[in-house]
Amino acid sequence: MSEITRARIAATEKLIRPHIRRTPVIETDGTDFDLGASSICFKLELMQHSGSFKARGALANLLMRDVPPVGVAAASGGNHGVAVAYAANRLGVPATIFVPSIASPAKIARIRDYRAELVVVGERYADALEASETFVARSGAMAVHAFDQTETLLGQGTVACELEAQVASLDTILVAVGGGGLIGGIAAWYDRKVRVVAVEPEASPTMYRALAAGRPVDAEAGGIAADSLAPRRIGELGFLIARDCVDRVVLVSDDAIRTAQRALWDVIRVVAEPGGAAAFAALLSGCYRPETSERVGVVVCGGNTVAVDFER
Repeated sequence: MSEITRARIAATEKLIRPHIRRTPVIETDGTDFDLGASSICFKLELMQHSGSFKARGALANLLMRDVPPVGVAAASGGNHGVAVAYAANRLGVPATIFVPSIASPAKIARIRDYRAELVVVGERYADALEASETFVARSGAMAVHAFDQTETLLGQGTVACELEAQVASLDTILVAVGGGGLIGGIAAWYDRKVRVVAVEPEASPTMYRALAAGRPVDAEAGGIAADSLAPRRIGELGFLIARDCVDRVVLVSDDAIRTAQRALWDVIRVVAEPGGAAAFAALLSGCYRPETSERVGVVVCGGNTVAVDFER
């Protein structure tokens, strides 16, 4: 954790600032969602370039490391691939992106829109990662890991750096977990000054299984949010930070995630992908119950989904 510090995250934020958006925060009263009087602050990272927070980590990698002429390679369930393709396109770097067959059509289309070389391989993220590693060994491309890399966590931590400047008095922040890059960066920034709660799908409990075992272990990898929140296991870096700085892990069902997606649309007109709605699902379903006066932050981390007709 010593490499993922507030000072380094702040420096990373300054480095990537010319290339990222300062995404908005919408503050609502909990009564808007029949949740009592608690204040809810939604950090809308789905409005970031590439449609998710992952643009931050991708840009941090490309700006902080020496990129070879052959370019970069990344494996992704979808959002990281879109982000690396965006960053590479913006900085004029060749990119080859490996995704599994479960990647959503919307994410595949965005990767192609950013003119990256796209390879669809296997059924899960682990299959794409293996293919990417083989390509890197053969080509000499620079690997950009989706979550288990220092630069990635530093970039993702800028979400919290930015949020703290926008909302200085949060008590709790709910963060969806896949590989642990986002929650690792956010937890490192707040360093126990704010309660950080990890939210995972019941079908993909990577952090939950790791904390129970005392180390990263293989976990189930399914469910509605599998394209963004279902690596085989949590990253080592994110796990170490979470072990020390995350308050708890709560698990949410696929039905709860779908309900959260619908509620985000009905109340604040935000269309989130399943992984992007998972953190809010913990609040809406009662898996996390705030105190009456508690100010809760919710990171809506991604919106790369096909258009959904939520109208009745």
